[in-house]
Amino acid sequence: MDETMQAMVFDGASPILAPTRVLVPAPGAGQVRVRVSACGVCRTDLHVVDRELPHPKPALIPGHEIVGRVHAIGPGVVGLRLGQRVGVPWLGHTCGQCRFCQSGRENLCDTPLFHGYTRDGGYAEFVIADADYCFDIPEGYDDEHAAPLLCAGLIGYRTLRMAGEAHRIGIFGFGAAAHIVTQIATAQGRTIFAFTKKGDRSAQQLALDVGATWAGDSNEAPPETLDAALIFAPDGALVPRALATVDKGGTVVCGGIHMTDIPSFPYRQLWDERRLVSVANLTREDGKALMTAAAAYPLSIHTTSYPLTEANTALQDLRTGRLTGAAVLRIDTPRPTDP
Repeated sequence: MDETMQAMVFDGASPILAPTRVLVPAPGAGQVRVRVSACGVCRTDLHVVDRELPHPKPALIPGHEIVGRVHAIGPGVVGLRLGQRVGVPWLGHTCGQCRFCQSGRENLCDTPLFHGYTRDGGYAEFVIADADYCFDIPEGYDDEHAAPLLCAGLIGYRTLRMAGEAHRIGIFGFGAAAHIVTQIATAQGRTIFAFTKKGDRSAQQLALDVGATWAGDSNEAPPETLDAALIFAPDGALVPRALATVDKGGTVVCGGIHMTDIPSFPYRQLWDERRLVSVANLTREDGKALMTAAAAYPLSIHTTSYPLTEANTALQDLRTGRLTGAAVLRIDTPRPTDP
């Protein structure tokens, strides 16, 4: 009889994931099977199950902030060993041939695959990953606290890099990504100003705890004019608000994969060579750079853990704003075949 595993499955219609026994997948050429120990719950997972992102894989297992250990190795894999701890991110495969891949912009690949969206992800006991898209995890982070690095950390880091040399930075939406990138930015000598939902004192306190100089509501004016603003909340109305906070020549970076419509705003807010840009996905170089930064600047990752079977509770807590920091599913079922 074929071996099965526990997974939480999205049927493409209902936002409620179904606990399901599915076959344990086998790795193909260039792939590894990873025994999942922790998987972060990301806002992108919400966009998938709430059908805000089109054309997910049928009978999808969500999740793309995956930490686990190599359990089986397919043909042609070099550089990974059984039992090795790895991280598996959103970006799962790129073609390597299109003009974007050829110019070092694999995040814009014409035919990519994404874990937890167009291929199965980590809300399960096992996941298949291309070996070349697995990352080493720095020592000093246990599996639960390493998991948010695989998307919240990665996208936050790419968003920060797109702000260039900005010193005074505003962050709109203070959750998983923001609390990680704030620590990296302050370690680099930058000054962070945090903007949250009105009256969200727990998020504002988290911002101050991880190094922000100031924290307030998103409709408040910061005490200083900013060089850049990073937006992680999926609210298009924050774009003109963020533009109003940045100085001439400043940059507003939208760090999410989905956002509600941006309302109209006076051209004057964009003039004076302000820039409005978006972040799309990540590159493997982003992953390596983020893991190097995480090793150099020991980060305090704030998590709330849930068993795998409570994935729906974790998603609902994220949807309703009941979380501070990052949600992580723990997949702790022991199996006799573990290496």
